[in-house]
Amino acid sequence: MKNNVKQLSLTSLHLAAGGVIAPLLLSLMFGLLGLGVGLLFVLGFGVVVLAGLAFSFRGVSAFERRRVAALYDRPLDDAGMRRSRRRDGWRFVLTPLVQFADGANWKAMLHLVIVAVLGTLSLGALQLGVSGVFALFSPLQNRETLSVWGMDFAVSPFIGLLIGIGMLLVAVALIVAFAYVQRAASISLLSRDREQQLEEEVRDAGRRRTVAVRGAATERDRIERDLHDSVQPRLVSIGMTLGMAKQKLESDPARAAELIDEAHASTKDAVTELRQLARGFQPAVLTDRGLDAALSGLAARSHIPVVLDAQLPGRCSKDAEAAVYFAVAESLGNAAKHSGASEISVQVRMRGSMLWARIQDDGRGGARLVPGGGLDGVTDRIEAAGGAIMISSPPEGPTTIEVSVPCAS
Repeated sequence: MKNNVKQLSLTSLHLAAGGVIAPLLLSLMFGLLGLGVGLLFVLGFGVVVLAGLAFSFRGVSAFERRRVAALYDRPLDDAGMRRSRRRDGWRFVLTPLVQFADGANWKAMLHLVIVAVLGTLSLGALQLGVSGVFALFSPLQNRETLSVWGMDFAVSPFIGLLIGIGMLLVAVALIVAFAYVQRAASISLLSRDREQQLEEEVRDAGRRRTVAVRGAATERDRIERDLHDSVQPRLVSIGMTLGMAKQKLESDPARAAELIDEAHASTKDAVTELRQLARGFQPAVLTDRGLDAALSGLAARSHIPVVLDAQLPGRCSKDAEAAVYFAVAESLGNAAKHSGASEISVQVRMRGSMLWARIQDDGRGGARLVPGGGLDGVTDRIEAAGGAIMISSPPEGPTTIEVSVPCAS
């Protein structure tokens, strides 16, 4: 009972504040809409204004959801800002349009309109209650007039007392009713249907499973190719060298010793190649010391100077760190092979609950997704971890790759 009264009281306070703020906010957003449309054909300035409106649209949606979640102490679904699924530079252009197409944002705006209407009515009810208080005290001061909403009425003290009590009761009833309506509207509009939420989670899990299977197949092909192209021929060569040394052991011991030394050197190279191949699975330093140390090792081994700026306050899940590590490793490898860059910058940050990385080189561009290629494998890894990737690589350069993965994926 106490919690219910407290919740209704807080809802009434929120409505009173919303009656002042919500109309101003709606007027501002409609003003931006009119300004953006009006400037649309004036050097494209309207596009910038409309993009700002789109992000304010999303900002209002996020604020309303968090406010209602805190007010009613219940988790309300917010999947975060939706972005365009394109992986090129058009992603930045289309993401504002996605905000206007997101039904969750429109529900939040409808909720804001309801807050504005109910808040205005609540302020009117509050004013009625204040007038009721004055009406109650008017008979005590032997006044013969009653003031209601700025209008004076001639009444007897007893009638004034009854009217004051009635006004107070009506005001309280209206405020409580508006609070109940607000609570029902908030929960209905800003929380997803449980069945719909489960369906979306199942679809997302199915998509991630498909991407993970495809990524595993791509990784298996890469491992087979690396074994076939590097380690296997070297091991065959070592076997042949040792066979020749065995034949020369009695007839030409000196030549046999040279062949054994050659096989020994080739064995060391094979071990190095196997270590590099094993590093492609899961580097030990990543597991033991974290992403920052693992990326420092990548930067140290890179043929192109790497400026690493990693600011990570803590550890993320194993899958999230591995996905970002392999994205950086593949990007450095591609830059060394194809870009002719003189420097690569790598930034890694925690952005809320997301692990974010940005890799940019100053060389030639033209990087693109090729089925079965390195970037395709990176994309599969990132999406399998529930993240997103953006690739921008105009022909003249530079090539920029941004990835973001849920830290708890």
